[in-house]
Amino acid sequence: MAKNGAEAEIDEGLYSRQLYVLGHEAMKRMQTSNVLVSGLRGLGVEVAKNLVLGGVKSVTLHDPHPAAWADLASQFYLREEDVGRSRAEATLPRLAELNSYVAVSSTREPLSKELLGTFQVVVLTNSPLEEQLWVGDFCHDHGIKLVVADTRGLFGQLFCDFGDDMVVTDPNGEQPLSAMVSMVTKGCPGEVTCLDEARHGFETGDFVTFTEVEGMEELNRCGPVEIRPYTFSIGDTSGYGDYVRGGIVTQVKMPKHIHFKRLREALAEPEMMVTDFGKAERPSMLHWAWQGLHRFLRQHGRAPRPRHQGDAAEVVALTKEVAAGAELDEELVRELAFQATGDLAPVNAFIGGLAAQEVMKAVSGKFTPITQWLYFDALECLPEENRDTLLTEEQCRPRNSRYDGQIAVFGAELQAKLGAQKYFVVGAGAIGCELLKNFAMVGLGCGPEGSVTVTDMDTIEKSNLNRQFLFRPWDVTKLKSERAAAAAQEMNPALRVSSRTDRVGPDTERVYDDDFFEGLDGVANALDNVDARLYMDRRCVYYRKPLLESGTLGTKGNVQVVIPFLSESYSSSQDPPEKAIPICTLKNFPNAIEHTLQWARDEFEGLFKQPAENPLEVLEAVQRSLVSDRPRAWPDCVAWACRHWHRQYSNNIRQLLHNFPPGQKTNSGTLFWSGPKRCPHPLVFDPDNPLHLDYVVAAANLFAQSYGIAGSRDRAAVAELLRHVRVPPFAPKAGVRIHVSDQELQSANAALGTAWTGGALGDCQYHIGLGFGAISQTLNPFFCVPQSKLIAGKIIPAIATTTAAVVGLACLELFKLVQGHRRLSSYKNAFLNLALPFYYEVEWTLWDRFEVQGLQPDGQEMTLRQFLAYFKKEHRLEITMLSQGVSMLYSFFMPAAKLRERHDQPMTEIVTRVSKKKLGRHVKALVFELCCNDDSDADIEVPYVRYTIR
Repeated sequence: MAKNGAEAEIDEGLYSRQLYVLGHEAMKRMQTSNVLVSGLRGLGVEVAKNLVLGGVKSVTLHDPHPAAWADLASQFYLREEDVGRSRAEATLPRLAELNSYVAVSSTREPLSKELLGTFQVVVLTNSPLEEQLWVGDFCHDHGIKLVVADTRGLFGQLFCDFGDDMVVTDPNGEQPLSAMVSMVTKGCPGEVTCLDEARHGFETGDFVTFTEVEGMEELNRCGPVEIRPYTFSIGDTSGYGDYVRGGIVTQVKMPKHIHFKRLREALAEPEMMVTDFGKAERPSMLHWAWQGLHRFLRQHGRAPRPRHQGDAAEVVALTKEVAAGAELDEELVRELAFQATGDLAPVNAFIGGLAAQEVMKAVSGKFTPITQWLYFDALECLPEENRDTLLTEEQCRPRNSRYDGQIAVFGAELQAKLGAQKYFVVGAGAIGCELLKNFAMVGLGCGPEGSVTVTDMDTIEKSNLNRQFLFRPWDVTKLKSERAAAAAQEMNPALRVSSRTDRVGPDTERVYDDDFFEGLDGVANALDNVDARLYMDRRCVYYRKPLLESGTLGTKGNVQVVIPFLSESYSSSQDPPEKAIPICTLKNFPNAIEHTLQWARDEFEGLFKQPAENPLEVLEAVQRSLVSDRPRAWPDCVAWACRHWHRQYSNNIRQLLHNFPPGQKTNSGTLFWSGPKRCPHPLVFDPDNPLHLDYVVAAANLFAQSYGIAGSRDRAAVAELLRHVRVPPFAPKAGVRIHVSDQELQSANAALGTAWTGGALGDCQYHIGLGFGAISQTLNPFFCVPQSKLIAGKIIPAIATTTAAVVGLACLELFKLVQGHRRLSSYKNAFLNLALPFYYEVEWTLWDRFEVQGLQPDGQEMTLRQFLAYFKKEHRLEITMLSQGVSMLYSFFMPAAKLRERHDQPMTEIVTRVSKKKLGRHVKALVFELCCNDDSDADIEVPYVRYTIR
């Protein structure tokens, strides 16, 4: 992107992590989009900040109102000296610093049709309903996308209208699934069986294509076909040829069309997202309550006063008029009225992150948008006991303070407690920056007894600027912790923050010693690796300190709060270790991109980092290094690289095919090259092929460096040298044994006394060039898939919207910790995926379980079909696998005939048939284990099910 919003190439150095989330096409569409953000209080500035970081073409700020003291509660780009100035104009220069590729401007014009018509997306924040309605009508009629967002204390509201026919090109942003085919039956429908090394992940309604199928070649030529219900079945294959072997089935992302109602219609006939299934009834209540609040605002020209009973009663009465006799949760409506002047930075961060992501969806067509309303509340943050005595009108009245928006919700006493807190922020990256911003806004550690300590040993890089919003281009190469602390203190000069550069770990326990930890009130992790998280978790458990743990991966994020003596710790559950790749698969029979990536790493290690081997191999390596392969000049290095290329990507494959010809069969009569063994094809070297040349240039330069010979980046000169390199013709060797299983290899190694070790690529340009050159070569002879720096470099995709939303949720937990909440149900471990969208879910603990009554009111026992339907209706969970002990009762991949047989059988009958054991009379209940998908199609683990039968 060019500066000031002009179109140009995307700056991959700046947007590298975000490109792995959105992709180039979505980024290019964002580059042409002009966005208007109206309302520059805390919520509006959060939306604008995320859009500027994201890289839209332009952001225009609209807010004719002057800044007030109350705005400082969450508007992090306003300073005390800005009070009285236009919010938009005071905010503009600080927003513009975030991204020089985005044109940021402000306007004093009132909202008009002429002004709106120049934008692709309009965002309204803190806007009166009358304004929302006419703007909504105009935008819908003129193809302009509309996002409406608002927050009131612990409440949030979001609405989207993206037109009559929005086309979503990629609903979830995940890489298309792919699996190896082991069988396709002839019939109507034809059933597909995949290799059972791992769950393939395809679901009913997915579209797939086939390649490399032998025998039933018609599948390779047909377009995307839809997967039918129950089993992996496709269309009519009865007229196709007989399946012989092989095949790759690949998911195809099909365009999805979504119709949006205009705001006026959506008010009367709302469609709502549920953010917390424990509060499934609240969205409809809040939909009416928000309209009742708008009626109060219109009639009085002000918001209800904090904890004012008369104002709250009037809002309840107005909401009853809107609800037109429907049952109403009056206490919920009253609470919204009490908090109408509330302005909380964490809630703005959460809703602002969501709203900005919806804007990106609107302009890019990437990810599934909200349809159409989202309501959020975090009332668990309020006092658990004696709420009416702790939160009075006197306690919550405005004090002409920067914290008035927070005092309106929690009262003045909590504000004093927040100021006295001593917190340790571990990491000053994207999450660390958002934590410090929120801490500064809420006043954490801002009192005379409080403090915030942040540590990070890293320095700032250009790619950090896309999401670590406390840093600026002139901060590159400076220490993260120092610059982040300084930037946060600018947002709130009262913040008592200090920075350190010591890594947390056993070697710094003399720095972060007993006195340090015992003086803390809590710890907030902002780390990017599991080992450091586990270490900090252990320290917090040892010192009995609460821990806020959060993380992101692209559009996905999670929050975990660890409370001493109350909750599990971070270490209580861990992801399973990565599955190791069998060595023989890696060396001779790769069939997945992960195999080629690991092969490339091992290729580098074998050449330039001598692993531990037996003495004979060490001597042979020394002989090659000092005698047979020793180069005398740069042309010798090029010749060595060329011959090495031929050995790896032509000769070795030819030898493999000599040992195992394409048509060879095993002793059982099956084809050797079938199933996970995919027949490779040798490459023919071409100096004009950029992939081949890249590999040779990188390998030759590394080889030259090993001997102190000057290398060269002149590709044309290297290509000319290659034309004169003589490569001996291939001749297959007799007696070469190629192991087909790890067991064979281990037996051979045991006899020779050898050991296999792996390693990692370095980060110099030639290390990377050789690595990706090796990956490219191995992809071509075996199969064609996109190059993947993401996997090879173990890069974590990242985007500012997810970070903002996740940290907002984490800081809501902070309010509970400071108040000393002791009910586990008050705390929320959250998971979100902004792509789907799926936002807020309470995670299960090991103490939870589902209780299901097996006997129906009519005395009949629940069938499998009824059991599955029960979880779908009551818990919004789609069961994918169901087991009892070691017996598999149901799975999505079962044959269709078996599924049809079991669907209408009682649960106990299925258990006895599968386990071949009768249930004793003493058995009152069965314990089932489930694997499920939630409404977001995310795999989740759920508690045990206690299925009562007597």
